[in-house]
Amino acid sequence: MSGEEASDHQRKTGDPEDTAETGNFEYHRFGPVKRSYNQRPPNLRTTTLQTNLLLAISKRVLATVVSGALLLLLAACSQQPQDVDSIARGQSVPFTEMPVAATDGSAITSPYAGQETRRIKSLSTEDIEGLLAGSGTPFGGMAKPAELNGYPGPRHVLDAVEAGEFTVTAQQMEQIKSLYELMRSDAVEIGKHIIELETTVDDALAKKNITAELLQEKILASGSLYGQLRLVHLETHLSMVDILTPHQVEQYNELRGYTSGNPCDNIPEGHSPEPWNKHNNCS
Repeated sequence: MSGEEASDHQRKTGDPEDTAETGNFEYHRFGPVKRSYNQRPPNLRTTTLQTNLLLAISKRVLATVVSGALLLLLAACSQQPQDVDSIARGQSVPFTEMPVAATDGSAITSPYAGQETRRIKSLSTEDIEGLLAGSGTPFGGMAKPAELNGYPGPRHVLDAVEAGEFTVTAQQMEQIKSLYELMRSDAVEIGKHIIELETTVDDALAKKNITAELLQEKILASGSLYGQLRLVHLETHLSMVDILTPHQVEQYNELRGYTSGNPCDNIPEGHSPEPWNKHNNCS
């Protein structure tokens, strides 16, 4: 084969002796030619794209299912367990939603949260109303030790008489009314002073100008008044056993629901559960 024939043969056949690979180009004797890597069959590329799309959809569906399951689990856990004693007695127990803990809650979250908006931080609205009315409800019950040990309260006796559930003589009625009014007058006066002292302390703390001397003076005075207020209510209950007969005291305890040994388990007919439970410090 002549030289021209050999050259023509190499151009037609692409003899390996006449080519060299460098990077993305093949250098032929007659110049560089760009090499193509797109050699996969078209049907194989299409199948790969479809597979990737299906995988992406599957991940989204799985994430949605898992999220839904977690929400259902949290909702189920938020239901309070039913009261075993109520179920044993055959009573239905209503579903009560439990407060959901904040996702950003702290290990030291305060049980007082929300009370920072009170006008007087140390006194609830019910405490203030009770102090101004001279009732025995403030601070969880001013005369609770006497009440729960069989010493009737004059206000409760008067309410029972008015409701037609309790009977007293005219003389007893006069004595009970007089005793109650005296107690109420003293209690209201002391209650006003307690509110004033607690307001002074709260304002000084809020304005950041409290002093150790002011704090000691006002808190000790408030504590002393608190003791006096309890004494007023407790002494009044003690005086009631000198007015009522033992049978009337027993009847009073029955009406108040104390015969079971636990007033929280025996709410008398006609009494509203909420104020009853609050008065008797039922949880």
